[in-house]
Amino acid sequence: MTKKVLAAAFLSGLIFAMGLGLSGMTQPSKVIGFLDLFGAWDPSLGLVMAGAIGVHLPLYRLIRRRPGSVPMVGTCGPIDDDELSEAGIRGSISAKAVAGAAIFGVGWGLGGYCPGPLVVSLVSAAPGVLVFFGAMAVGMLIFHVAFGPATKTADQPGPAVPSLAGLKRG
Repeated sequence: MTKKVLAAAFLSGLIFAMGLGLSGMTQPSKVIGFLDLFGAWDPSLGLVMAGAIGVHLPLYRLIRRRPGSVPMVGTCGPIDDDELSEAGIRGSISAKAVAGAAIFGVGWGLGGYCPGPLVVSLVSAAPGVLVFFGAMAVGMLIFHVAFGPATKTADQPGPAVPSLAGLKRG
């Protein structure tokens, strides 16, 4: 990757981290409060998501209309509908994907963290954050050992799973 691409990625991540921190979305109580529909429901997470979509959607549509837009996976641009169909991703939901989403959701609901806010929260060095991060890292390692790298070769059936290994170098 070029220095320009790395700098843009770093700046984007920094802005994302600042947004999470300033909005309080790194606090597990915000997530748990949002999921507690029949108790002390806190709509602030939904408002932050709505704000993010409100910024992202118009920019995404603008970028999609640009001539020469490129696929998102590995080249930092919009995903083309034809590429999803060619990869067999469009309209296919596997049991593995549903199980993964369920595990993610249960972990998010119980712990109050998802990977982005968790990494941002590491700067606090709070014991709960460090334990959750360690558990997440061990879970990822176990998955990697049990199922291999999250990539697909041409001879494997099913949709490709994006990974850092597949990124093109600039």
